[in-house]
Amino acid sequence: MARNVTIIRTTASSSNVPQPSTGLFDTGYARSYSGTLKGAEMLSLLIGFLCVRFSNWTDYSAYNYFEVVTICFMILIFIFYVINVFRIYRMLTCISWPLTELLHYAICTFLLFIASIVAAVKSHSIAGLIVGSVFGFIATLLCVMDMWLSYNISFTAQSTGATL
Repeated sequence: MARNVTIIRTTASSSNVPQPSTGLFDTGYARSYSGTLKGAEMLSLLIGFLCVRFSNWTDYSAYNYFEVVTICFMILIFIFYVINVFRIYRMLTCISWPLTELLHYAICTFLLFIASIVAAVKSHSIAGLIVGSVFGFIATLLCVMDMWLSYNISFTAQSTGATL
């Protein structure tokens, strides 16, 4: 026997759980797990990019690839952060945002993992390049965590029939 679960949100609450704000700007998103995770991803990608950018290296193709991947995905993660903070997803209802984030993080994780492996292999004991590749691996791990969060939001809520 299948049971459908429906979540009903009200504006009045007797608990200490903060209610979502009703304005254009979502103040609680930055403190949420997803917002903090996106901030940590952007920070680790920026540190990895800067470490590789300001190091002395000779294999241009390997580190240019790492730079392009880190800066592009940092910009895309920032765009998703802005979409969630300013609630743009409410205006563009034709797009499944959790599914879009899931696909973005799947591609991001794959390409960032390859770029970090290439950067680690080609580092030749140069400290800045090693640190850059380590932050690339950290960003890869954070992207996996965010991909798992997007998967849970996208598919678990749909399979139980819950409305978010």
